[in-house]
Amino acid sequence: MEIEIATIGGYEEVGRQMTAVRAGDDIVIFDMGLNLSKVLIHDNLRTEGMHSLDLIDMGAIPDDRVMSDLEGDVRAIVPTHGHLDHIGAISKLAHRYDAPIVATPFTLELVKGELEDEQKFGSSNELIQMDAGETMQIGEHGCELEFVNVTHSIIQAINPVLHTPEGAIVYGLDKRIDHTPVIGEPIDLKRFREIGREGNGVLCYIEDCTNANKKGRTPSENVARESLRDALYSMEDYNGGIVATTFSSHIARVKSIIEFAREIGRKPILLGRSMETYSGTAKQIGVEFPSDVEMVGYRRSIDQTLERIMNDGKGNFLPVVTGHQGEPRALLTRMARGETPYDLDAGDKVVFSARVIPEPTNEGQRYQAEKLLGMQGARVYSDIHVSGHLRQEGHYTMLDALQPQHIIPAHQDLSGFSGYVDLASNQGYTLGRDLHPTTNGNIIQLN
Repeated sequence: MEIEIATIGGYEEVGRQMTAVRAGDDIVIFDMGLNLSKVLIHDNLRTEGMHSLDLIDMGAIPDDRVMSDLEGDVRAIVPTHGHLDHIGAISKLAHRYDAPIVATPFTLELVKGELEDEQKFGSSNELIQMDAGETMQIGEHGCELEFVNVTHSIIQAINPVLHTPEGAIVYGLDKRIDHTPVIGEPIDLKRFREIGREGNGVLCYIEDCTNANKKGRTPSENVARESLRDALYSMEDYNGGIVATTFSSHIARVKSIIEFAREIGRKPILLGRSMETYSGTAKQIGVEFPSDVEMVGYRRSIDQTLERIMNDGKGNFLPVVTGHQGEPRALLTRMARGETPYDLDAGDKVVFSARVIPEPTNEGQRYQAEKLLGMQGARVYSDIHVSGHLRQEGHYTMLDALQPQHIIPAHQDLSGFSGYVDLASNQGYTLGRDLHPTTNGNIIQLN
């Protein structure tokens, strides 16, 4: 059986992920993501009403025209988790393929939201829910799709595995090895080891290299939780304003902030449309999450809530807001510019429980936001966080578990692949033979 892998997006940047695997006549697409920085660099740009070709030309979504070079039928579109760099282009591209979208419950609900917000294209793709540990048949030639549970900075993330007669294709984006997650089950390393030793083993491993140039091991989410507890407890006697921001999609982190806010005597309120979307979706599908927390999503209601906070006393509340990357339209950035009813006073605390996504646009916007906050006298607590991506020791563990015949680094640019290439080379892989750094728009034939 011929096996080809089309590296469509996410092989020259962190973002806009899309990969297609052809096994004989059957094709599975993994992820259809957005490069958010290409959107944020334009002021007030709304993608919902834009054509896919315009977004492709901007570099905001994957250029999927290489799909015409794959001879076969798309059997499934599989987003690995709910981050926009993995699902943000589904509403623009999925309608081109007569194939179901297959995802875990939380991811599928977020995909539904993307499709409902879309103004340019309609989608008739069937939506199929599949949990970690489950499988489904792909085509009629002995291929099977399996979801393996992984831990990441969003709940219900999986690594999909396409089992073929020639061996397994493991799509390894995105994860960290977390044995003590705050929400959900630990990463299923046992299953990865089994896949590495079953049948013909792993023909190819496509790996997330976001942190591949960093030594050591990525800590558990419990480490971030305890750091956050320590930071907020240190503010227990402060009677001024405390504001926190984190990834809206990081349900475990948002949950920790809510818990610790209450423990220091403050009422947490989630503010911002994406905060309401992600946390509301988690509650909707029954994820363990505080059921009585107030969520406010629209600007007028947010401003009214901030007025109430100011009238009742900032010391009684802990707003959890959008804007951890310094996004120009996000609530925290508007606070920093003095454009909201919430007054930041000298000594007020602003907690960033998120690191900067390593991309120049984000780095510049976050720098500007922190400077504006500092100019108002706020004390900034930066990067109380652990990454959702493997560092080098995690990559070593995964290679040892899977023992793949071929490796394709992903989710970085060529310089970002360098640490992974070094690590894999030290494990006996050779560039051009079984180690394949590549770029967007290429097709790699494995068999």
